[in-house]
Amino acid sequence: MHDTSTGSTGSTARPSRRAVLAATAGLTAALTVSTTARAAVPGEHRLRALISRMTLEEKVGQLFVMRVYGHSATAPDQADVDANLTEIGVRTAAELIEKYRVGGIIYFSWAHNTRDPQQIADLSDGIQRASLSQPRGLPMLIATDQEHGAVCRIGRPATLFPGAMAIGAGGSTADARTLGRISGAELRAMGVNQDYSPDADVNVNPANPVIGVRSFGADPEAVARLVAAEVEGYQASRVAATAKHFPGHGDTAVDSHYGFPVITHSRELWSELDAVPFRAAIRAGVDSIMTAHIEFPALDDSGDPATLSHPIVTGILRGELGYDGVVITDSLGMQGVRTKYGDDRVPVLALKAGVDQLLNPPSVDVAWHAVLRAVQEGELTEARLDESILRILRLKARLGLFEHTRAEQAGVDRTVGTRAHLAAADRMAERTTTLLVNEDDLLPLDHRAERRILVVGADPASPSGTTGPPADVLAAALTELGFTATALTTGMAPSAAVVSEAVAAAQDADAVVVATYNVTARSAQRTLVERLQATGRAVVAVAVRNPYDVAQLPTVKACLATYCWTDVELRAAARVIAGRVAPRGRLPVPVQRADDPAQVLYPIGHGLSYETYPAPRA
Repeated sequence: MHDTSTGSTGSTARPSRRAVLAATAGLTAALTVSTTARAAVPGEHRLRALISRMTLEEKVGQLFVMRVYGHSATAPDQADVDANLTEIGVRTAAELIEKYRVGGIIYFSWAHNTRDPQQIADLSDGIQRASLSQPRGLPMLIATDQEHGAVCRIGRPATLFPGAMAIGAGGSTADARTLGRISGAELRAMGVNQDYSPDADVNVNPANPVIGVRSFGADPEAVARLVAAEVEGYQASRVAATAKHFPGHGDTAVDSHYGFPVITHSRELWSELDAVPFRAAIRAGVDSIMTAHIEFPALDDSGDPATLSHPIVTGILRGELGYDGVVITDSLGMQGVRTKYGDDRVPVLALKAGVDQLLNPPSVDVAWHAVLRAVQEGELTEARLDESILRILRLKARLGLFEHTRAEQAGVDRTVGTRAHLAAADRMAERTTTLLVNEDDLLPLDHRAERRILVVGADPASPSGTTGPPADVLAAALTELGFTATALTTGMAPSAAVVSEAVAAAQDADAVVVATYNVTARSAQRTLVERLQATGRAVVAVAVRNPYDVAQLPTVKACLATYCWTDVELRAAARVIAGRVAPRGRLPVPVQRADDPAQVLYPIGHGLSYETYPAPRA
């Protein structure tokens, strides 16, 4: 059996399952009134008694975690009201809860849920009030994808940390634990109590379009250590961590948002590679695990996605790995889970497979009624629903949600984006920046000899509500460090005219910094770097997403990897370029040669400092 008492660290200890589920005082009327009221944490017999009093409709609703548009639970903007009516058939979050009695809400920036920390706290408080005001009212699980790095729903002024692959480059379990603890404390202050992080996938495919830098790396043991540490950090702050995407999404060349990936690993390879971080997460007491919409024939040859696979969810995750915590699907709106079955069958099949929470179906009405009908017609038993509801209520009890759900403004002010938290993120980023190439000791640049810097490069949409684009952020940071830096954004696919403009601008610079983003053999970004090198100026490439860019830039004399283009990582790169800090990161993935992918150009662990250099590359 899974024991959630393991793996808790920090000053806010999580009670063990045994303690939480011990007999306690009865569930009081505080569950159906104000969120400011407090009740004793219910014991298991009280949770079961509560379930026995729920209607079938309430039970069905408790299984769903749903999106909803708007910054307010009761008074969203009219455009968000219209979007809710179109997609969900309700006007507000409060109406969604009243109509479907959903057990959770997921926040998205694109759904206008995350304007600023105070607003998020107010929204969370309104959602909890709406749920607790219902008959047999229950506290809500409020979740989001706050992975940090490339995937974050809550941006500035919240603290934004380096992403998983950057943390992998730093290699510090202490940093991973600190990230979880601080991020968890900030989320909890804003009323968010479940985070869909960390990513436990082992990224062994450089062409992976959906995981990539969201993974800690390609070494399963290293990934496992960092996953466990981050789980411990989040749960020390009483936020449920979620290891994803089981049974492992790290070796795909298809994005499950848009297609149906197939993993061809053998059962033995899965056990030695993909399973390792999930085992570590379970040992660390992870509160929830998210399934992947992938086909994995070695684990189940039915052709079903893992999310709908009884052999994978119940047979392997529950049975072989002994996990008895909450299992949640990845979004049911993703194509990977909709390829084989209709939207009315997917939620029913997921429950039959053994999952507990049904995340973000395209139509909650279709999915909700499908589950209800499956019980009424005998395909699902009410007892099966009760199993999942008990796991969900146990989680809510462990998080203290039966005692207190109020997100208070004072807590936001004391916790979110504090100077100490921001400083911790900056120092962490400095430990992750990786120097891949430094021929002729090109770096660090000297602000006296190379005072004028031109910063050019790609302009990916800024993640996490940070500043962006990368050229602007790097130029501003270098200017603060004593250089005279000018930014010229050249885009992801610079035209010949834009390349010529950059080359002309380089004539007035002493050095050029180029931010690259997923460079390919035919990429115009590669042409840009080559043309800039032909000017004779010192050229520094900064790979702001995948570190694999360096393989496509064989003549570049200096190259850094930041693993993401958030401000915190770009500012750290600027400090490395300026020599204010030494590069300390080490590759957490291998980089293959561009001309012969069977050969490794730079192995896991490669990374230079300003004191030692290897022989020039062949």
